[in-house]
Amino acid sequence: MMVAIAADHAGYVLKQELMASLHSLGHEVEDLGTHGVEPVDYLDVAERLALGVLSGAAERGVLICGSGVGPSTMT
Repeated sequence: MMVAIAADHAGYVLKQELMASLHSLGHEVEDLGTHGVEPVDYLDVAERLALGVLSGAAERGVLICGSGVGPSTMT
């Protein structure tokens, strides 16, 4: 299964760990960012993930943020 994964800067470390776990389970993983711990706007990575799933490029998506609240406030 193709899984898209994205995180804000606070979720970067967890994203890296989860990607390794998904690979070990036999899934393909597309890393949509962020690619470091430098501050980023979570809306940008959340949008990339949503568009990836909506377009069919990924079957599932995992979005990680430091608070767990930010992406849920998107309208």
